[in-house]
Amino acid sequence: MTLFRSVFVAVVIGTALLAGAFLINARRPAVEVAQPTPELVKATGKCASCHREETPAIVAEFERSEHSRSGTTCLDCHQPVGDQVGLEHRGFTIVADVTALNCDQCHATQYREFLRSRHAAPAFAAVRGAEPFTAEQVAFAEQYHPGAVDRPANALAQLEGESAIASGCEACHSIGRPNADGSIGSCTACHSRHTASIELARTPRTCGQCHMGPDHSQIEIYEESKHGVLFEAQKEEMNLAADPMELSVEDMPVPTCSTCHMSGLEGLSSTHDVTERLSYWLFAAISEKRPTYLQGQQEMKAVCMNCHTEQHTDEFYEQAEAVVVSTNAKVREALGIVEDLRAEGLLTPEPFDEPIEFLYFDFWHYFGRTAKHGAFMGGADFVQWHGNYELLYKLVELKEAAEELRERGHPASYRSEAPAATGSGR
Repeated sequence: MTLFRSVFVAVVIGTALLAGAFLINARRPAVEVAQPTPELVKATGKCASCHREETPAIVAEFERSEHSRSGTTCLDCHQPVGDQVGLEHRGFTIVADVTALNCDQCHATQYREFLRSRHAAPAFAAVRGAEPFTAEQVAFAEQYHPGAVDRPANALAQLEGESAIASGCEACHSIGRPNADGSIGSCTACHSRHTASIELARTPRTCGQCHMGPDHSQIEIYEESKHGVLFEAQKEEMNLAADPMELSVEDMPVPTCSTCHMSGLEGLSSTHDVTERLSYWLFAAISEKRPTYLQGQQEMKAVCMNCHTEQHTDEFYEQAEAVVVSTNAKVREALGIVEDLRAEGLLTPEPFDEPIEFLYFDFWHYFGRTAKHGAFMGGADFVQWHGNYELLYKLVELKEAAEELRERGHPASYRSEAPAATGSGR
């Protein structure tokens, strides 16, 4: 009887203690009692115990990523490598700034290809010039893009001011910014940080964040083209997340930007050098053939012929190159007008201090580029109304402006009725 009484008392007291613990625990804030799910722990480890409360979106994104599915942890990407500066963070040492160097630990081939491209050092030098880069970085980039990095800072950007550069130009051109650890750029410009998504990088609008507007209207041209229209109609049926090594026309029967410029479609070699399949310097005022003209053209045609016959592809290239030739002739004529005025002492030596300089800049940088890109991307309206029509109209304006300057006989006297557009010089 005594033993029974002792057990009974112990059970009552234990039950009371448990009930009290539950009651007390019920009144604790949710942040103190919420526990990560097994899936969350598996995907993100200890980092999730804080970040699911502080920055929950990045945890949700990471759980959806291929990195998560393959067993990559937060620390795999965020730990310091090489000469990166470490930062003590809640019991871990993490890198203060994740850069391409961290991605290079697993994706070395893709990073080396990226370094050869115009997305790397040439992109940032187009705004800031050679000054931010080391001599070794300049020398490396100049092998592939002569004059693209060993150059002064962009004159127009400097005149627009530091705030315009920081919030405008560099929003895109920082893809090629040199990092303190010696690497160049950030892979997250195309792949996003915590999803690290191939699907995102294959989506045209991702490229369109930067490749848009009057100076390089590729996204507008693509969306007008037959490729763009078909993609919009069929994108829900495509497998944009397919393995790059196994990508087929079953996955993507319609091309996006990455299909043509990067993808290993149907066994072709994939590349992160977005300039590898190009044959002309289309961004230049007067577009010449690249040193790798023949190879670039052959590699791009190999992509085209997944859908088109060889005859159709050759004819398309002939028509596009004819637009380049005719546009070059128009730009040379406009350039001759400006050079003659400068030789006659009717223009000051300073850049962008006279309206006619903006008029010439718009001529080649907007309308000339648009006509050439439209021709190579199947954008008829951009070859014609946004390209050649504007070239014709602006050439008349240039000639008239030159005559007015000669009549007045001194610089800085021409005034346009409408304000000229300005651009970033990208």
